Amino acid sequence: MCLAVPGRVVGTGERDGTPMAQVDFGGVTKDVCLAYVPEAQVGEYVIVHVGFALQRLDEESARASLRLFEELGLLDEEFGDAWGRAAAEAGADVPDAVAATATTDAAARSDEEVTR
Repeated sequence: MCLAVPGRVVGTGERDGTPMAQVDFGGVTKDVCLAYVPEAQVGEYVIVHVGFALQRLDEESARASLRLFEELGLLDEEFGDAWGRAAAEAGADVPDAVAATATTDAAARSDEEVTR
C-alpha cells in the first residue's frame, strides 16, 4: 500500500536546485522533495506521498494520524522490514543478516525515542 504519511522535518537542503528535506517518520528518516512546499521548516510536519511533501500539517493532526496508522499496522507496512516480511509470508527463514539489521534498527529507534 502506498499512503500519504505525516512526518517531521529534521533537516533541509537543496539537491540539484530542488528543495529537499530529511523527514522523520517515527524513527525512519527519508529524503523528501519539498518542491510543492518549499516553505517547510525544520520541526514542522508535512504529509509525504511517494517521496514528495504535499502540504504542511499541524503537530496535533500529524500525531493523531501517526497513532492511527500505527494502530492499524500501516507504518510497519510502509517502513518496516520488507525483506523479512516477504520471507515470513513465503514461509522461509529470515536470513541472519536481515534479522540482525532489524534488531539493530529497532534498538536504534528505541534509543532515539528515549533521548527525545
